[in-house]
Amino acid sequence: MEKLQLFDGSLPVEQITNDWYNHFKSSNYGAIITFVGVVRDEDNIDGLSFDIYEPILNSWFESWQKKANEKNAIVLMAHSRGDVLNHESSYIAAVCSPKRRVALEMIDEFVEDFKANAPIWKYDIKDSKRVYAEDRSTPITGAGILS
Repeated sequence: MEKLQLFDGSLPVEQITNDWYNHFKSSNYGAIITFVGVVRDEDNIDGLSFDIYEPILNSWFESWQKKANEKNAIVLMAHSRGDVLNHESSYIAAVCSPKRRVALEMIDEFVEDFKANAPIWKYDIKDSKRVYAEDRSTPITGAGILS
């Protein structure tokens, strides 16, 4: 099973989380903790749209997999490419670990680091147009000509 999955459009949440649960429930993990991100209806947007730079995303994700493996855990992630309307999901993360404390702490760290460092660009959808969400974007360390 792929630990990093990318989908065009909104995520099939139940399918993804059920697949993860069914695949890993017999792997002797005492905790499988998921986080599901849902697009909020705010600022008069119709949804969000996402661009992903996959080579950097894969590298970032693999660094997290190594951190997790050091604690006998694994991380899982699914994310949308393209448009996701309000009240649909664009992001799911999970941590599987033998110990609940490891999973609880790691899911928090993983989601926060994702928001700060994953190479995913977010756009608001307003009036059927993509508008870069600069006010809610975080510069990626090492990216850009002046880094």
